[in-house]
Amino acid sequence: MSGSTIGKNFTVTTWGESHGKAIGVVVDGCPAGIPLSEEDIQKDLDRRRPGKSPYSTPRQEEDKVTILSGVFEGFTTGTPISLIIPNQDQRSKDYSQVAHIYRPGHADYTYHQKYGIWDYRGGGRASGRETAARVAAGAIAKKVLSQLGVEIQAYTLSIGPVKIDPQKFDKHEIYRNPFAMPDREAAEKAAEYIQKLKEKGDSAGGIVECIIQGLPSGVGEPVFDKLDAALAKAIMSIGAVKGIEFGRGFEAAYLTGSQNNDPLASNPDKGLIKLTNNSGGITGGISEGFPIVFRAAFKPTPSISIPQDTVTHDMQNTRLKLTGRHDPVIVPRAVVVVEAMAAITVVDLLFQRILSRIDLIKKALS
Repeated sequence: MSGSTIGKNFTVTTWGESHGKAIGVVVDGCPAGIPLSEEDIQKDLDRRRPGKSPYSTPRQEEDKVTILSGVFEGFTTGTPISLIIPNQDQRSKDYSQVAHIYRPGHADYTYHQKYGIWDYRGGGRASGRETAARVAAGAIAKKVLSQLGVEIQAYTLSIGPVKIDPQKFDKHEIYRNPFAMPDREAAEKAAEYIQKLKEKGDSAGGIVECIIQGLPSGVGEPVFDKLDAALAKAIMSIGAVKGIEFGRGFEAAYLTGSQNNDPLASNPDKGLIKLTNNSGGITGGISEGFPIVFRAAFKPTPSISIPQDTVTHDMQNTRLKLTGRHDPVIVPRAVVVVEAMAAITVVDLLFQRILSRIDLIKKALS
């Protein structure tokens, strides 16, 4: 299977299936001398880990990561970093009912058509469990960015019809409620909404917003490796993401040029400043040096217990009522996945930035 690697200078390759012995990732291109421990990676894995609230799957996975290579005496060595995360709480028998049935909203049919065989237990390679490996790699990318003053923060903007109030934004609240919302009242409303859906056997989608701060101007490679294009590819590679927008996004289509352009000004202390940030911090596919803002739309979890029309492998019509352990909403657990993919992309293009000018190359070699 191709397509399991992302990046040119900072490359990430994930491997493993939901019900295999383990999942893992190999990160190549990480500079030597970055302080890194399993605890650094575990912090983000714990944010994604299932079974931590009534609003996620009850599957119990410790997601304990082990560093197999690339780290010596607490520092990266510049060689490939290999990580492994064992699978522990699989219940493959829960999926026996779908061994010969295509589940609506899942990749069963498309995988079967492409490969002629697929691991239906939990979705195999198409399972959301694969994102744990991305989060582990993203934790390494964040360690690199921390050395460069770049910070990435994602949070749940909305779940179903429940949206946060920007006036009540509290960064610390993201880590206090099970929905990763920076608005306590919105989180309480989301809990009520999801509980009603759970009782019906249904699920919800939502939107994750991500802000990248501290990234200097000049990052991004025209024409096909624009920063927003690279971020879009990385975020859209997350299985449940169905859309992405930067800055004003789709709203910009309804504005005039005078409304959408960001006025510029010169400040004696700060230099160039923008009076608005409708562009989302990227122009011409290159970072401006201002906060980068984007939003990713996640579809509702396709695994629901409401009976659905579908077909068997031999194209017989049937009805399917799924059983097993599933998330009524995956958005809160996906917040750290969005951060991870953004971090991986930014590190890769930051490294590429050094090659764009001879003075930067000389500085790197001095």
